[in-house]
Amino acid sequence: MTTKISIHPNIDNGATAEKANFAGGVLVCACSDRPVKVKIDGDVAHNHVCGCSKCWKPNGALFSVVAVVPHDKVTVLENGDKLAVVDSEALIQRHACTECGVHMYGPVERQHPFQGLDFVHPERFEAKGWAPPTFAAFVSSIVETGFDPQNMGAVRARLTELELPPYDCLSPALMDYIASWTAKATGVAAKA
Repeated sequence: MTTKISIHPNIDNGATAEKANFAGGVLVCACSDRPVKVKIDGDVAHNHVCGCSKCWKPNGALFSVVAVVPHDKVTVLENGDKLAVVDSEALIQRHACTECGVHMYGPVERQHPFQGLDFVHPERFEAKGWAPPTFAAFVSSIVETGFDPQNMGAVRARLTELELPPYDCLSPALMDYIASWTAKATGVAAKA
């Protein structure tokens, strides 16, 4: 008997059901003393599991759960003094709690198709009901974090079983958006 590949504790038994008109809520870090709290107005978009080596993952998770929200919908409510940017050179300016390490939000501030969006980890919401993940991104990147490449077939099969189409980049819709943004920025007109 083979053991099922564990993707993420919030995903392994199926994603939590989405609540109609989820209005957002408060993300909370893992600290028991003075937790960082960040308010998100509205639901998340483009929620997915991510295999990249930069996203925060809870202990034992192979993938992160990450989505985006408009930057103007993010407000630090409490204990913002505990936040620091993980890598100031990175596209996503991930603000993490300096005590527990949880990434609370990550704005894209420089010129990029995702400028004006913040990356968040919806599993940190106090309330449930946010839009569930719909795909898996940067799947091969888990090899860069030490995962055995010979087991990648099992990972992709498990993601497919969980109805999370696996990609080694972003979803086709997001890749089309990036390409369209780039074409527009460089003056390339779309051809019919």
